[in-house]
Amino acid sequence: MTTQVETQSIVAELEAALARIGVNAASVAGPNPVLTPVTGEQIATTYVSNKADVQAAITAADEAFRTWREVPAPVRGALIKRWGELLTEHKEDLAIVVAAEVGKIHSEALGEVQEMIDICDLAVGQSRQLFGKTMPSERPGHRLAETWHPLGVVGVISAFNFPVAVYAWNTALALVAGDTVVWKPAESCRLSAVATNALLAKAAAEVGAPAGIHQLVLADRHDGEPLVSDPRVALLSATGSVRMGREIAPTVAARFGRILLELGGNNAAIVTPSADLDLALRGVVFAAAGTAGQRCTTLRRLIVHESIADAFVDRIVKAYGTLTIGNPREEATLVGPLINKNSFEAQQAAIAKAVAEGGTVACGGNRVLSDKFENGYYVEPAVVRMPSQTSVVEDETFAPILYVMTYKTLDEAIAIQNGVPQGLSSAIFTNDQMEAEIFLSARGSDCGIANVNIGTSGAEIGGAFGGEKETGGGRESGADSWKAYMRQATNTINYSGQLPLAQGVKFL
Repeated sequence: MTTQVETQSIVAELEAALARIGVNAASVAGPNPVLTPVTGEQIATTYVSNKADVQAAITAADEAFRTWREVPAPVRGALIKRWGELLTEHKEDLAIVVAAEVGKIHSEALGEVQEMIDICDLAVGQSRQLFGKTMPSERPGHRLAETWHPLGVVGVISAFNFPVAVYAWNTALALVAGDTVVWKPAESCRLSAVATNALLAKAAAEVGAPAGIHQLVLADRHDGEPLVSDPRVALLSATGSVRMGREIAPTVAARFGRILLELGGNNAAIVTPSADLDLALRGVVFAAAGTAGQRCTTLRRLIVHESIADAFVDRIVKAYGTLTIGNPREEATLVGPLINKNSFEAQQAAIAKAVAEGGTVACGGNRVLSDKFENGYYVEPAVVRMPSQTSVVEDETFAPILYVMTYKTLDEAIAIQNGVPQGLSSAIFTNDQMEAEIFLSARGSDCGIANVNIGTSGAEIGGAFGGEKETGGGRESGADSWKAYMRQATNTINYSGQLPLAQGVKFL
């Protein structure tokens, strides 16, 4: 199929999916071109929001917050329940839009929408469990308690690699918590955002939610700046690069706003001599090559015991040779395209630097399908043997490169794993309980996610997602992440009829 014919097919499928969701592609058209990584060609256009639009969205969300915060939390949960039902109904349609804009294979696009459905389920349950503790008071006839209240406007800045799931992680919990939301999606994934927003708008209308509680702005980095600087944005949740985090965090901190950052990964896995190597192989290959290496949790560093390294790397190289690289719209494809030319060039530069620092390319790294899709950037996932953790290994390149290093002792392996600025996800493959427990202990992995006998990617909704160090320290999704979207108050209730002071202080 030629590039032109393939692009036309994507456009037809995309417009049909949008129509079923309730979006007329022509109605959102404008000066911003939408390209598909599949062919590298334009498939649509969208309007663009300017700085005034962003400020107006913040104003509308701030005004809506005054009403929404008074709505009982279980009633707020009814909105998220209905959103989840609509996402389920249109799972295939939204996956088509995501795949067209990001280039994910079909099962991964469906999986991203399933994450949205799962967080809606969790948030609906959470709407009846926004509970605080009651604590004993040192004073007779007194009670201490904590209560949790809505925070305000939540700004969400999302990245291209998960264009809709991360928004849902934040928005489902924020709306249940009584907050309102302003969303600035990645510039390359605006149609996915329009479709997602349309389903939430439909849910809000059906349950009678107040107007203005969720806002979408299709702004670029410059015009989206009010989300960072406006004091009415109580919490800014931003997913992206470490560079982005360094730029926005000081501005938010200067106005004493809250910030939730999900930044770089550079994740590692340790493979020990006791590991089930068949299981480890499957875990490593998916984590390193899935989504064409464009996950925050992609496996980028493999630390293998020296006694098994050569044989295990040979198995990885052989497995990589079986991966079908190509058009993600074809069922047999396992590895689709990089998002754009910049990602390809970054991969090539990193491989060249790795070789200059003593690395040896075991396989991959070449561009493929350029004869079929001239403007699409498909690459072979690369495996590079490194003599040590050099400077290139300490940087995260958002492309499928797996750096392999060896170790002698577990302490050495953990030191290598922890010896990078990032701290998102980590894993160990072992059948030795002591090794597993050490890895999970305070002397083990310093990452926000530490797994045993599974890869670094594929987090579930029930657990909090996020990392340490340059990853930003934020937590989204499950566990107690809902607390980030609320403010805590400590209450003292005096029912004694007296007024004893704390710590035995005497005054009047």
